[in-house]
Amino acid sequence: MKLTFLGTGTSQGVPVVACQCPVCLSNNPKDKRLRASVMIETGTQCLVIDAGPDFRQQMLSHHVRHLNGILLTHEHVDHIFGLDDIRAFNWVQKQPTDIYAEERVQIAIRRIFDYVFASFRYPGIPQMHLHLIENKPFQINDLEVIPIRGLHYKLPVFGFRFGKLAYVTDVNHLENTEIDKLRGLDVLVLNALRKEEHISHFNLSQALELITEVKPGKAYLTHLSHQMGFYDEVQKELPENVFLSFDGLEIVV
Repeated sequence: MKLTFLGTGTSQGVPVVACQCPVCLSNNPKDKRLRASVMIETGTQCLVIDAGPDFRQQMLSHHVRHLNGILLTHEHVDHIFGLDDIRAFNWVQKQPTDIYAEERVQIAIRRIFDYVFASFRYPGIPQMHLHLIENKPFQINDLEVIPIRGLHYKLPVFGFRFGKLAYVTDVNHLENTEIDKLRGLDVLVLNALRKEEHISHFNLSQALELITEVKPGKAYLTHLSHQMGFYDEVQKELPENVFLSFDGLEIVV
């Protein structure tokens, strides 16, 4: 299984529009971050978690020509506003794109992309096949997916586990039953917005505390803001099995 970080930034990305802070002005490519998303590839399929406003750019940058489905963590703009661009995959693959989301997220999709589900289908609109997911394991072809329920402030969101790999973003709280789903991992991807506390995201110390508890082989931090600091400097401060992710990073699990 291969994991590719398509984007590792926050809702604003890095650099932030109009920001003149040192991180936003950095020349290091690892300090440039599109909106958070990853691609999971197995021998038989290619899945993407979240399709934010940078989805088109991410698909082009990584030469993605076939997509089996998109899993959605929640309905915020930086996680779903690229869904219109599945039109290209619809055309090439001659079928709707499978979208996996819980009921609340599906309601938001039907509202935001109402033209997709209207009785009059304008030629060329995206085609979506919505699959309802709950907090219990489900299958995508031969791949088992285990949802992990977290809170994004007061908004319930999903992370996902695939075998020895788990991806959890936009959370600031996990119940013990959900934390237990993160044990025995080779790789954990976890959000860590910045060093200071935040109302709806783990900060660096909170993420490290959870990593220490569940003890994955390796952990990668994502959904990073410009307030986290320079990649090179922050990486030196981390435990030896914890890494800042960066756009384009590929990991084989």
